[in-house]
Amino acid sequence: MAINKNHTDEEINGVKCALVEKGVSAERAAFLNELLTNNNFEVQVGETAPPKVAAAKPLAEGEVAPPLPPPPPVTYTVGVTNLAFNSINAVFGRLLRTPEGHVVTLAYWQQREKDSRTEVPYYKR
Repeated sequence: MAINKNHTDEEINGVKCALVEKGVSAERAAFLNELLTNNNFEVQVGETAPPKVAAAKPLAEGEVAPPLPPPPPVTYTVGVTNLAFNSINAVFGRLLRTPEGHVVTLAYWQQREKDSRTEVPYYKR
């Protein structure tokens, strides 16, 4: 059970994990997997369960069935086996490093910037 909403855990691939992000694309999952693995965390990535769909109403006689909606995109859940991990604390506590050895910034974590430039303040970029 989570202490609060910032410390959530879930079972991914049969392993209890602290959630990093849920419902992410394959590219985002690969980015997080590489970043967290480089920071010596054991990462688990699993497919997010598709949303539940309500049962279709029975059709009246002579009624045409509506077209089926497209299937939802496949999303992934990313977690680490260290149950004390919290992504907010890790980013703002400057605990994570890029593969080049720089501190991970919020913009780098959110993939808005390709490099993590901590020597130039954000308000001067």
